[in-house]
Amino acid sequence: MPLPSHAPSWAQDVVLAYESGAHGQFILYGNVHDQLPVGNRRVNLNRFIQEELLSAFSVIFDYDLGSGLRLARGAERLENWLSENRVDGMPRKPLAAADLVSHYLRFLYNLRAMNQSSTLSVACILRGADQFLSLQQSGIPESESLARVVKDWADEYPFCDLPFASFLIASNLSDLHPLVASNPRVYSTRVPLPNSAEMLQTLEQLRSSCAPAFSDPNASLVQTAGALVGVTLSSVESLVKMRAFEKRPLTGQDWVAVKKQLVEKEASGLVEFIESTKTLADYHGQEPLKQWLSQDMLLWQNGDLMALPMGYLICGPVGTGKTFLVRCLAGEAGVPVVKLKNFRDRWVGSSEGNLEQIFRLIHALGRCMVFVDEADQALGQRQSGQSDSGLSGRLYAMIAQEMSDTRNRGRIMWILASSRPDLIEVDLKRPGRVDMKAPLLPTTSAEESAALISALCSRFDLNLSVSDLLGLGSDMPLLLTPGAAEALAIKVYRQVKTAKMSAAEAMISCLTGYQPPVPMDVMIHQMRIAIREASDLAFVPISLRHLVETS
Repeated sequence: MPLPSHAPSWAQDVVLAYESGAHGQFILYGNVHDQLPVGNRRVNLNRFIQEELLSAFSVIFDYDLGSGLRLARGAERLENWLSENRVDGMPRKPLAAADLVSHYLRFLYNLRAMNQSSTLSVACILRGADQFLSLQQSGIPESESLARVVKDWADEYPFCDLPFASFLIASNLSDLHPLVASNPRVYSTRVPLPNSAEMLQTLEQLRSSCAPAFSDPNASLVQTAGALVGVTLSSVESLVKMRAFEKRPLTGQDWVAVKKQLVEKEASGLVEFIESTKTLADYHGQEPLKQWLSQDMLLWQNGDLMALPMGYLICGPVGTGKTFLVRCLAGEAGVPVVKLKNFRDRWVGSSEGNLEQIFRLIHALGRCMVFVDEADQALGQRQSGQSDSGLSGRLYAMIAQEMSDTRNRGRIMWILASSRPDLIEVDLKRPGRVDMKAPLLPTTSAEESAALISALCSRFDLNLSVSDLLGLGSDMPLLLTPGAAEALAIKVYRQVKTAKMSAAEAMISCLTGYQPPVPMDVMIHQMRIAIREASDLAFVPISLRHLVETS
């Protein structure tokens, strides 16, 4: 198996594993439907395997559910054997196809044992293996038989004694039949999304062939290539060709919007990009917390990774602005922020496959933040009940392993948000996964409440100063959250527009009979939980620290 020039790292690993005799069967998963740059052209994965990795092989079988089994190379060598064995056409069903390959390999071994022929090097590529050799079909007799045959190719006589290589191509490793996926004699490797160098190579080729799509043919594409990391080459090529046909050049702003659209589309709705023009300067209150986060962002921007946390836990009562703080962090850091959406699925193995896809994306993005809202519900639990067939426990294990990978420090930062952090597994909150836990708390004084209401009223062009609001005296509510303050500002705006009141009159009217949106006992309970979780009491106002003692 010759090593192609400028081969990607995963291909180098495959060649080493085969040439050393350590492995003869390979599972390629991940970005398997994209193109790969080879010289001045781009080819799909199947063609790359056949033309580059298997260029010295004499016979190559190729199988997928749509086309059945076919001979991609060496048809003339099997012509007599097929006729002698009365094979009338190549089989389309997977088990029959695998049996035919096994039969031919045994034939070659017998010839070699009798010294009648030199052994040919043979390979078999199973494309879309997760469609016919899947976890969902485990337990079905025909599927179990197929899994046994394919497993035997990796570790049973005579197949492992022959110059034989088999490739299983699947989108997600977790979707494959466990008999194959868990076989220690199988070498599994992830095909990653293209890096910046591969993206740059592709953009340079496209600029030559699709010049009308580029606003400045002489401009450097290095920055654009770096910004597009996380997008497949196929998506970029498709977009550029359409823009070139329309003679509409892509500008710098276009590339930013395009990346968001393409990544969200390729992630099949599993993630959402958070874009923000806010910074920590837009976040009001809790100055010790803002100072700590600002220092972290400065370390992040300077590339000083030693003291950076692996992750944050942002907790506090409902309405305290947890998501808004994440948006401020996103604007401050200047890196992509990926919000995990609902990745759970009812089909066996689909949820794990969705999570694998998300992990591939965030690793391809390089430096990014991963935001998990309602983390107490989304992350699963170590001990899951029988009602979900162990799904919650499996998802928990995958996320816990990913969060604790120290190689990600300074590259991937996890941000968990929850109003019930006590329901998150302790292991997920430990240092090494979540190093900093920040409580977001409501206002504790009339001055803080007045400042918060004044800031939110200004968004609606309502001129209410802090001194004006403090003049209302005891009517100024305490334990006010940003969510409640915003609802109050909207109500005041409505009164100004409909009842023709002044802003001050409308505020007095709205505060008369004001009821907090969250019952006070619930608010106090969630405050106690958040304060108990805080990694440093400096983040907790002095007036609320007594809640630690009573929690």
